[in-house]
Amino acid sequence: MKRLGLTLVAALCLTATTFAAGNQPTTAKWEGNINVTKLSQYLKLNAGQHEEVANICEYFDQQMERATKSRKDQEKLLRNAVYGNLKLMKQTLSEKQYADYARVLNATLQNKGIEVK
Repeated sequence: MKRLGLTLVAALCLTATTFAAGNQPTTAKWEGNINVTKLSQYLKLNAGQHEEVANICEYFDQQMERATKSRKDQEKLLRNAVYGNLKLMKQTLSEKQYADYARVLNATLQNKGIEVK
């Protein structure tokens, strides 16, 4: 009877920690692989825009990697990376392209479980 009780408690603790760990927003799921060619095709970028967007995406990957590795200011770094990326893209893209890009970025972050407040 004692073993059964201990087994149930252990199973309950394991289940609780699994669900608690899965519900926390994090950047650990960011893999940093943006396909700039497909993004360019989707946004219908010209050659100059393509090069600039490639540079912005590379910078965004670096910032997200920095945010992922940080333990102290992870939320702040994540917010700065996302909003910095949007600011740079807004300067480079037309209004329609920017709106399409913002939708894609938002969907990507939501699919990866990353929450920006």
